Order: sequence, then C-alpha cells, then structure tokens
Amino acid sequence: MVRLSVRTSRRCEFVDITGEVRKAVLESGMSDGIVVIYCPHTTAGITINENADPSVMRDITTKTSKLIDRNDPDYRHAEGNSDGHIKSSLFGASETVIIEGGRPVLGTWQGIYLAEFDGPRTRSVLLKMIPG
Repeated sequence: MVRLSVRTSRRCEFVDITGEVRKAVLESGMSDGIVVIYCPHTTAGITINENADPSVMRDITTKTSKLIDRNDPDYRHAEGNSDGHIKSSLFGASETVIIEGGRPVLGTWQGIYLAEFDGPRTRSVLLKMIPG
C-alpha cells in the first residue's frame, strides 16, 4: 500500500492527484491490474472528472456549496461541518482505476482528485495496487 499526503488550502477544493497516482503505479512495477484510490476521511473524498479546464472543478465546488449549504439551520452535528460529511457521502471515498501497460487507464480529459470539504487540512490518500 502507498500513502500519499495531500495538503489542502481552502474549505472546499479539488486537488488533482493524477500525477502522484501515476508515479506510484509506475514505481510499483505492476504492468496490469487495478489501483484502488481510497480516502480515509469523513469530510473528503475521491472523484474522477475533467482535468483540462479548471473551471469545471470550480463549477462543481460552487454548485455543491450552493446545494449543500454550510449554514443550514437543520444540521444537528455540533462540529459545524455537516455539509462536508454530506458532500463526502455523495462523492464517495474511493475510485478504482484499471492499470494497463504500467499506467492508469484514464480518458483523455480525466483526472483523479482529492475532494476536500472541510479544509484546509492535510489528508491521506491510500493506494492499493492489485495485479490482474
């Protein structure tokens, strides 16, 4: 297992970790299989989306923050981060990516992101390569 450390700088942001995942897969020496990318935090997640145009991730951040309001008076969780827990549940804690020829298989415009919903923080991302 490989552990990445990702530092976030804002309450809600998406950090592109595609390069770090590619490097870890390459260093593993695995030719074919899968890599599971897992975030062991309840107010962050992992997602795959476009990495060519940064406005896509800004749009996702803006829209999810409007849909899931940080200051909703119905929240009962006392820590003030209920919105982060909800967003994390919607995005999910992991992604599985095929490895072929020693590289993660991603679409032309796809990137792998740590989705931060309660930052800034330092987050762990765990990678498990499984031969196949």
